[in-house]
Amino acid sequence: MPKQKTHSASKKRFKVTGTGKVMRSQAFKKHILTKKTTKRKRNLRKSVVAAHSNEKNILQLIPYK
Repeated sequence: MPKQKTHSASKKRFKVTGTGKVMRSQAFKKHILTKKTTKRKRNLRKSVVAAHSNEKNILQLIPYK
């Protein structure tokens, strides 16, 4: 049986914690930042846990991470 390939885009976007949760970075932080408040931009820096409904699909894309 050949090895499964890791999805290149997904390995850059997701990380798996020690307990098996999938972490992702937040959207809306790349451009048009002048109208967003400093507090809002600061809170968008933090990574968050990906939705449980998407977890199974994400883990299939990054099997060795």
